[in-house]
Amino acid sequence: MDHKHILVVGAGAIGGLYAAYLAKVAEVAVLDTNQAHIEAIRRHGLALTGRTESVTKLAAFAHAAEMGKRSFDAVIFLVKSQATEAAFRSIHPVLEGRPVLVTFQNGMGNEERLMGLTGLDVAHGVSFEAARYEGPGRVHHLVHGEDSWLGPARGKVESVAWLGELMTRSGLPTRVVADPRGAIWGKFIFNSVMNPIGAIVMGVNAARYDVPEMRALIDDMAAECIRVAEAQGIKLEFDPMYLVKKIREGKAPLTRHAGSMAQDIEAGRETELEAMTGYVVRKAKELGVPVPVTESVYRMAKGVEYAAKAKREGR
Repeated sequence: MDHKHILVVGAGAIGGLYAAYLAKVAEVAVLDTNQAHIEAIRRHGLALTGRTESVTKLAAFAHAAEMGKRSFDAVIFLVKSQATEAAFRSIHPVLEGRPVLVTFQNGMGNEERLMGLTGLDVAHGVSFEAARYEGPGRVHHLVHGEDSWLGPARGKVESVAWLGELMTRSGLPTRVVADPRGAIWGKFIFNSVMNPIGAIVMGVNAARYDVPEMRALIDDMAAECIRVAEAQGIKLEFDPMYLVKKIREGKAPLTRHAGSMAQDIEAGRETELEAMTGYVVRKAKELGVPVPVTESVYRMAKGVEYAAKAKREGR
C-alpha cells in the first residue's frame, strides 16, 4: 500500500486515539481548536495511557491556516456533531486533491451534512473503542479490540477499502461493508438511550442498573429507538443493548463511566443531545413512529443541560 496522508479533525478522546494508532502506518496530522492540547502534542507528543501506553510524535495544528495547502488521502472527522460544518468550512480552503471525508462521530446526520457541503466522496462508520481526554497531550484508552465498521455514504466501497485495511494494520480492526448503517445505528441507539439517562442520574452509573424503574425506562426507550431504525429498513447488526444486558447478568463489570453526556455537562461543555436522542425524536416524527418514552427522556435531558449551565453561571 502506498504511504497515505491522513488528517484527523478533532484530536480529543477518540480522535487522539485514532491519530496515535494510524500514525504507525501512515503520515498523520491532527487539527484541534484546543490550543493547549496542540502545544503539548508539539512539545512532547500525544500520550496514550490505559489499554495502550505510547507517545506519538505527529504534526499538530490549532488552526487550518497553519497547515498551508495540503493534500490528504482521507480526512477523519471526530469533532462533536454540532461542530462538523464549521470544521469542514475551516479546512476546505487548504485541502488539495480529492480526499475521502470520513465520519466516526457518535451523533447522527454528519454524513448528510458533509455531502451537502461538498462533492467529495463521504464515508461513515462506527468505532467501539472508548477513550477519555485527560488533559493537554494526554488521552486515556478505556476499551479496545472490538471491530470498527466503515462504508461509503457517497462513493464506492473501493474508495474506503484502503482505509479499513490501514486501520486494521494499525491495530484497530475494521470491517468495510457497502452499507454500515446496521452497525452505526446499533451503537447510535445505545448512545441515544444511555447517554441522556446517564446525564439525568447525574453521572452515577449504578443508578442506571440498580434502580428497577431506570432499567424499565431504558428497555422501553431502546424498544422505541429500534422501531425507528426498522421503519427506515435498517437491519441492525447486533442488539444495541447487548452490553447493558451483560452488565445486568454479571457477565461484564459495572464501571463508574455513565457516558460522555454526563461528562460534558459536568465539564460545562455542549452535549451531543440534539445529534443523538433529539435526532431519534425528529426522525420518528418524520416516519410517523410514536416514541413517547424517548421524547420524555429527551425533554428531561434538555432541562438537566439548562440547569447545569444555570448553576455554573450562578443563576
